[in-house]
Amino acid sequence: SAFVDLPGYDFDTHYVQVQPGDLRMHYLDENPQGGETVLLLHGEPSWSYLYRKMIPVFTAAGIRSVAPDLIGFGKSDKPVDRNAYTYARHVEWMHAFLNAIQLKEFTLVCQDWGGLIGLRVAAEQPDRVKRIVTANTFLPTGEESMPDAFFEWRNFSQQAKRFPIGRVIKGGCVTELPVEVVRAYDAPFPDESYKAGARAFPALVPAAPDDPAAPDNRRAWEVLRAWDKPFLTAFSDSDPITRGGDLAFRRRVPGTKGQPHTTIKGGGHFLQEDCGPELARVIVDWMQS
Repeated sequence: SAFVDLPGYDFDTHYVQVQPGDLRMHYLDENPQGGETVLLLHGEPSWSYLYRKMIPVFTAAGIRSVAPDLIGFGKSDKPVDRNAYTYARHVEWMHAFLNAIQLKEFTLVCQDWGGLIGLRVAAEQPDRVKRIVTANTFLPTGEESMPDAFFEWRNFSQQAKRFPIGRVIKGGCVTELPVEVVRAYDAPFPDESYKAGARAFPALVPAAPDDPAAPDNRRAWEVLRAWDKPFLTAFSDSDPITRGGDLAFRRRVPGTKGQPHTTIKGGGHFLQEDCGPELARVIVDWMQS
């Protein structure tokens, strides 16, 4: 009932079971007969609602759009035990999702934790991925210098008595969000018991070299350093957490050479909310060029 009449979210509902845990993952699958396919991965603490402004642009261009809700988010199942959520398990769930719906030959579009998960999946199943678009994301190994804004965010997420999801999304945008949109971002989380996954994510970012996920991310970087398939960066101009992350990809990934990298003007951390149609058109033009 929390998802009734959400503004701009008039999409068909699909579910698939994923392991480990035999959990139900929700996803959108618009224009399933389209030629090309984009896999749209959201991050923390959003859900597939974040892509509602982009999907119509892809559909109009004849592109299939698949947008899953990560476990713990959106309409997907939400284990209440925080120990159920690990970085490795999120990657396993995404592998299971792709295998379950037999998705291949897609363009990966990833933002925030969508990149931390999606880039790992791309490195571990490279034959599935045709192109990659990164937007306001990174793939940390714990050896990088993290901005103060990240640690402030992590501390808040762990210590706040109440975790106001909608207000967090609003605070990560440049544009003013209508009340009904803020409520839509709150919809998956009727009370604090639903937020174990959202609470867990900030603490799972590898911020030190001895983090449990750091070795797997280093192995993923070994693959990305040899990645010669098309790789585009489309970061926004007003994100204090991932600013400059596009340069790290462009220095290290061979597939970025000669690509029309862009900076999306007027976008905060959640650039899909601030500049969704503009970002989608950049991706469509690139895919068709």
